Amino acid sequence: MTRPGLRELKKRRTRDALLRTALELFTTKGFEETTVDEIVEAVDVSQRTFFRHFAGKQETAFAVPEMVEARFMRALRERPPGEPPFVALRGAVLDSWEAMNEAMAELIPVELHIRTYQMIESTPSLVAVHLHRSTELEARAARVLAEREGLDPDDPRPRVATAAFGGVMRAAGRLWATGEDASVASIRATTEEYLDHLGALAEDWHRDP
Repeated sequence: MTRPGLRELKKRRTRDALLRTALELFTTKGFEETTVDEIVEAVDVSQRTFFRHFAGKQETAFAVPEMVEARFMRALRERPPGEPPFVALRGAVLDSWEAMNEAMAELIPVELHIRTYQMIESTPSLVAVHLHRSTELEARAARVLAEREGLDPDDPRPRVATAAFGGVMRAAGRLWATGEDASVASIRATTEEYLDHLGALAEDWHRDP
């Protein structure tokens, strides 16, 4: 794989610094109270540089979740054919977290990721966006499941499965964010425990009800 040139490396470092600074300010001052001017001043760059990397504050708030979601969708598409739907979903999320563990540690501390999650959950304007993003992710995952199972796109079972899966993921995330153990191993263990309760729903979708 070709290594990035110095210019690309500098751009990446600037973007990472803007992201870390924005999240620190959001989680200490508040999302609504933080301005783009404050972010760029702390990093010593111009507003033009900020908007070259991000469309606005909201994009920075969801930058890490977006990265996690992209890894999950890629992992779901790469799951072995023939796996039952919930096995594929479970494997995809756990595999994506394994890949994210090192990548996230290089970008932001896990502790800052938790504070960002709590900030999103406590900011009304971001909660609405978060729920919309979750619904969109469930819809994309449902389409992948339908393709894997050879089902009609209008079959309700993939949508029901991803809605149930998404609900479990949100419940596990909230528990992790309020717990004492902030490690990736902790969120993995909590999620595995919660997903175990979905086992009874992992039926053969090709059997007549």
